[in-house]
Amino acid sequence: MTTQELKNFCAAVRRDIINMTANAGSGHPGGSLSAVEMISAAFCTQMRIDPKHPDDPDRDRFVLSKGHAAPCYYGVLAELGFFSKDEFRNFRQLHSILQGHPDAKKVPGVDASTGSLGQGVSIAVGMALGAKHLGKDTKVFVMCGDGEAQEGQIWEAFMSAAHYKLDNLTVLFDNNGLQIDGTNDQVMSLGDLPAKLRAFGFDLIELPDGNDIEAVVEAMSRPTVPGKPRCILGHTVKGKGVSFMENQVGWHGKAPNEEQRAQALAELEGK
Repeated sequence: MTTQELKNFCAAVRRDIINMTANAGSGHPGGSLSAVEMISAAFCTQMRIDPKHPDDPDRDRFVLSKGHAAPCYYGVLAELGFFSKDEFRNFRQLHSILQGHPDAKKVPGVDASTGSLGQGVSIAVGMALGAKHLGKDTKVFVMCGDGEAQEGQIWEAFMSAAHYKLDNLTVLFDNNGLQIDGTNDQVMSLGDLPAKLRAFGFDLIELPDGNDIEAVVEAMSRPTVPGKPRCILGHTVKGKGVSFMENQVGWHGKAPNEEQRAQALAELEGK
């Protein structure tokens, strides 16, 4: 994809997020909107995938550790053709394939069921380690959130990734600074994240603007460092792209009403 095509793709995913959460009257738009560029760049520019063969054993893998950002994940998959966008009408409804958190048994393109925070990086480490043991060139991408990084299991998984020299693993760290109860610093400060991530053995790429699609693609396209897992630490904006949601903690887990949906879609369509 060209840069403009990627920007158009991200705008479409943002519209999908708004429509899904508004349809359901529930969901997590804020942290879904902040994650758009990093997830889109991984799927559109880095991963070996085929929507017609979502279970191809030789495909690359993606794990959404911050599973509540499922609307972003579903938007990316639908825009790529893994399933019909008609499914958006059923988001978070009983018996729908599109539950509030990703279900690998129901959704084409979803490689791991997630939602219990702190566990997704461990799953991704297992996938990357398994690929190494099998001699496969599989790449594994995992997105975690900053509030989620207050979970100890995240850091155990980071330590394991370095110990096992998983240079086929990329951690996408969505650092939007907010979580359900307030700012990260109010709830549990993460301190000097870049220093910590380097100390845990990552080839760290820090992006001042993790919602700059060109910068994200450039970071993901750099050669890997042999024997080191990679972390792309993207400083993002919660609610990115919708003026009244940006940097507002209240939009962590609240859906827009019809008036707000119309305003958000108008902004995202440039009207």
